[in-house]
Amino acid sequence: MPVLPLDELQLTETDPKTGKLRTLPALHPERKADQSFVLYRPPPKVRDPALVEEFLERAKFIADDLNWLLALPHDKFWCQVIFDETLQKCLDSYLNHAPRKFDTSLDFPPEVNDMQKCLHRCIFLTFLRMSTHKESKDHFITPSVFGEILYNNFLFDIPKILDLCALYGKGNGSLLQKMIENIFTQQPSYFSDLNETVPTILQVLSNVLQECGLRCDGPSAAPQKLEERARVTPSAMPLQALTDVVLYLCDTCTTLWAFLDVFPLACQTFQSHDFCSRLVSFYELAVPELESAIKKRTCEEQSVLADLWRRLSHSRRKMVEIFHILVNRLCLQPILENSYENIQPFIEEFLQIFTSVLQERRFLRDYDELFPVADDVSLLQQASAALDDTRTAYILQAVASAWEGVERRKAAGVSTLPPPTAPGSTSAEGVSAAEDPAGLASTDSEEYECAGAAAAPAAHVSGVELDSLISQVNDLLPDLGQGFILACLREHGYSVEQVIHNILEDKLAPSLRDLERTMPRQAKPDPTPLVTSRCNVFQDDEFDVFSRDAVDMSRVQKGRRKDKETTRSLLNDKRLVAEQRERYSQYSVVVDEVPEQEGEAPFYRADYEDEYDDTYDGNQVGANDADSDDELISRRPFTIPQVLRPKGQEEGPEEEEEEELEEPEKETAKQDHFVQDPAVLRERAEARRMTYLARKGYKHDSATAVVGSTKGHGQSRETVQDRRKKEANKGARANHNRRTMADRKRNKGMIPS
Repeated sequence: MPVLPLDELQLTETDPKTGKLRTLPALHPERKADQSFVLYRPPPKVRDPALVEEFLERAKFIADDLNWLLALPHDKFWCQVIFDETLQKCLDSYLNHAPRKFDTSLDFPPEVNDMQKCLHRCIFLTFLRMSTHKESKDHFITPSVFGEILYNNFLFDIPKILDLCALYGKGNGSLLQKMIENIFTQQPSYFSDLNETVPTILQVLSNVLQECGLRCDGPSAAPQKLEERARVTPSAMPLQALTDVVLYLCDTCTTLWAFLDVFPLACQTFQSHDFCSRLVSFYELAVPELESAIKKRTCEEQSVLADLWRRLSHSRRKMVEIFHILVNRLCLQPILENSYENIQPFIEEFLQIFTSVLQERRFLRDYDELFPVADDVSLLQQASAALDDTRTAYILQAVASAWEGVERRKAAGVSTLPPPTAPGSTSAEGVSAAEDPAGLASTDSEEYECAGAAAAPAAHVSGVELDSLISQVNDLLPDLGQGFILACLREHGYSVEQVIHNILEDKLAPSLRDLERTMPRQAKPDPTPLVTSRCNVFQDDEFDVFSRDAVDMSRVQKGRRKDKETTRSLLNDKRLVAEQRERYSQYSVVVDEVPEQEGEAPFYRADYEDEYDDTYDGNQVGANDADSDDELISRRPFTIPQVLRPKGQEEGPEEEEEEELEEPEKETAKQDHFVQDPAVLRERAEARRMTYLARKGYKHDSATAVVGSTKGHGQSRETVQDRRKKEANKGARANHNRRTMADRKRNKGMIPS
C-alpha cells in the first residue's frame, strides 16, 4: 500500500468529548496540543542578579518548549506549527531581538552564555525542520502543497529569511543555503515578494540620507517638498541620533550581505532595480559625511566613538562586498563556469555596471583595494577575444585616476578594509557542519569582524583640553609628574581611564616603564616671538627701528610743514630749465662739412659702399617740383625754444617779420568767438541729419503738409494722406504703441474712462 503524503492523510482517533471514533485530516486545528510559548527577551545589559535570573528562567521555558516541539512526530509537529500562533510569535521575537554578530559583545556570566547558545540552536533546528517537506520516505508533504502551507500561513517571509541569514549565515551557510533554496523552489511566489521588497530596501538607504541631511541626485530622487524643513547634518547631530543612524546602517548592510552571500540567486532580482548604481551613490554620499562627523567629535566619550567607528567601518566593508557579490554572480561566475554558449551579454553587463560608477572615486578605491578591477578585466580578456579594449582601458584608467593623490596601501592607523574573503566562505572560528551534526555554530564565540576594528578616530588633543586631561590624572595620582602623565596619555590615545587603570595595575608599555615617574613637563618655547616675527608693509624701511639702530631724524616731520608757498616755490625753481638749456644749446651748432682727421680717411673709404648711388642715380628726385634749388639746398635756421632764451631775446627779428606778414591776415579774418551762435549750430546739425537720412534712402515727410491750412478752410489730399500715414506709423519712433497700449489698459479697466 503506498504511503500517502501528510496533506492527503486521514487519521482515525477517539473524540475526547464524545468518546466516539472520528476521522480527521492529519492537518487539523483540533489535533494541535494546548501549549503556550513565551516571548524571547535579550540578555540584560546590566549585570543585575535579578535580571539575569529572569532571563535564564524565560530562556529555559523557551528551550524546553522547543525541544518538546522538535520531539513531536511529523503530523503533530506540523499541526502545532500551522495552528499555534504563540509559537510563531515566539520565533519572531527571537529573530527580532537576538544579538547579532556585530553587536557589542558584553561580558555575560557563563550560565547566560550557555543558555543563549542552547536557545540559539533550538531556534535554528525549528526553522530547519519547518523548511523541510520530506523527512523520510513515510513522512513527507506534497511539494506544491508544502509551498502553499508556507506562503498562506506566513511561516516564512522575506523579513524572516533576512533575519535568519543575519543570525545563522556566518557559521551555517551551507545548511541555510539549502533551506532557503528549498523554500524558494517549492514556492516561487517568494521571488515576487523579494522583487517588491527591494524598493523598500532602497527606501531605507534614502531614509538614511534624509536623516543625514543629504539628497541623492539621481533619477530616483524625489523633489524636496516646500514644507519640508532642512535636516541637520551628521556633524551637527546629537550623539544619540548619530548612534541610531550608524546602528541602523550597520544592521541593514550586514543583513543584506548575509542574505546575498547565502542565497546568490537573489542577485538578479536586486539588479533589476539598478541596485549596484544606487548602492554606490549612497556609499559616496553617506560614508564620508558619517566618518567626518565621528572624527570631529572629540568631546564625547571615546568608547562610544570607537564603537561607532567600528560599526561604520563594518558597514563600509559589507557594502563593498555586496557590490562584489552582485558583480561576481551576474557577470564573472557565468563566464568562469562556461555554462552559457554566448558570454557576450555577461561581459556587456560587467562593462555597463562599472561604467555607471566610474565617477564615484571613493568607492572605486575601496573596491579596488579589496577586489582589484584589473584582475576582473584580465579574466574578461582571456574569456573573450572580441572584448572592447577601448572601454576596458577607460575603466582601468578611471580606477587609476581614483588613486591619484592617495597611497595604494594606507597606514595602519587609518580605517582600512581588511583582506578580502571569498563570498560564501565560512569563518574559521565557526563550527562547520561536519563538526556539528546539527550544523550549528555559536554567534557569541565568533570574534567581531569589521573594517578597521581597532582604528578608532585618532583625536588630536592640545591646549586647554590636554591640560584638563593631565589634571584629571594628577588629581588621582599626585605623585606622578606631568611629563610622565603626558607620555602615558599619548601612548593610550588620550584616554584618562585607560591610563589610570594601566598605572594602577602596572600594565604600562615597555617604553613607559623606563621613564622617570616624577618627570616634569617640558615648557615648549614660543618658536616665533612677537617682536622678531613681525612682518608688515613697513618692514626694513628707513624708519624701521627693529631692523636698524640709527634713524635719520631730519627726515621726521612733526606737525604741518612751515613752507606754505609750495606752489610758488615750485615755479621759482629753475634748476631743471638750466640743465636743459645747456643741452639745447648744442643743437644750434650745425656744421655742413665735417673735417677729416688724420687716420680717419682709410676708415671711411673701407666702410663706404657705392651700391646705393648706383641704384638710384638715374632717378631725378625733385626735378619736376615747383620749388627752386635754393629752397631744396638751404636749411631752416635753428630756433631756440622761447623757454630757454635769455631775457631780452624772447622775440627775434625773424619773428617780427612774420608778425608783420600775419597782421593783415588777422585783420581780414573773422574773429573767432568762443561761444558760437546756437541757431547756426542747429542749422549745421539739421543739415548733417538730412544728409545722413538721404544717404540711408529715407524720404523725409513734409511737416508743412501734415500741418495743413487753417482750420475751417478745408485740407488738401496730400495733407489728409500725410496725417493718416503719421497716425499709422507714429509707433515706429519714441513712445512705441502708446495708443494701442492705452486702449488695452482702458479695456481691462486699468484706467478709469
